[in-house]
Amino acid sequence: MGGGADGHKEAPELRTASKIGLASVSAAVAESSTFPIDVIKTRLQLRGESPRPTSLPRPIFGSSFSVAAEIWRKGGVLGFYSGLPPALFRHLFYSPLRIVGYEYLRGAAAFDGSLFGKALAGGVSGAIAQILASPADLIKVRMQADGRLLNTSSQPRYAGVFDALRKIVQKEGFRGLWTGVVPNAQRAFLVNMGELTCYDQAKHFIIHKGLCDDNTYAHTLASVASGLCSTFLSCPPDVVKTRLMNQASGREEALYRNSFDCLYKTVKHEGLSALWKGFFPTWARLGPWQFVFWVSYEKLRQISGLSSF
Repeated sequence: MGGGADGHKEAPELRTASKIGLASVSAAVAESSTFPIDVIKTRLQLRGESPRPTSLPRPIFGSSFSVAAEIWRKGGVLGFYSGLPPALFRHLFYSPLRIVGYEYLRGAAAFDGSLFGKALAGGVSGAIAQILASPADLIKVRMQADGRLLNTSSQPRYAGVFDALRKIVQKEGFRGLWTGVVPNAQRAFLVNMGELTCYDQAKHFIIHKGLCDDNTYAHTLASVASGLCSTFLSCPPDVVKTRLMNQASGREEALYRNSFDCLYKTVKHEGLSALWKGFFPTWARLGPWQFVFWVSYEKLRQISGLSSF
């Protein structure tokens, strides 16, 4: 049976390049096919924000369907793909680093291969990957949020990826590209701790219990389990990350000083449930995303002669 244990026997110097390439391709396919749901999730998470730090806003609740209808009315089909280029660019770094990084870390002596060791390996690999990919994620969030400006007479802040990159560096400095990096890394730690560990454990449990072989059915069941786990763990820091990244750093009217200030104000003004704003579109995205990614990634590894994840 192919599995993680077999993968540890492969020579890293001969396999790493293939794994990186396959992870990038699989992530690009998964990202493109589920990106409209991510746009809806981002808009939901930004609803109800205070216009000023001292104000007490009335929460604005809207269903995923109403947000989707609004996006369609104002931007058509293209409105659902606002921010896709930087999202794809992000996955050129993020997905290979976290996937391949986890695979090697889980077999390292320091992580001992236990459930706790795998969880730590997933969190560490995810956080490092997200820190490196944070600028692309920032641009993605800003461009997705710009879609809301279509509801007013205001013009979007950015004309494209490179325009966003230039303006952010010009107005906020090079460090501005890492706005929200702390909650971003916190979210990535939790997401990957839940996703990678749960997928790994669930798949091997299914196979070892004889429910099915190491095939598409096992990969599908494992991806469903990891999707639920990672969504529950990641939603609160994801809300904080989205709100911090949407505000320009260093401006006087900034709503939040840091991630803890954002967390406090969000709960105070909108209630604890606000931390799970966008839960269902997040789950609706992570579920299909992981299904597409893991099934395609496992299949590509098999075709390429690599053992399963």
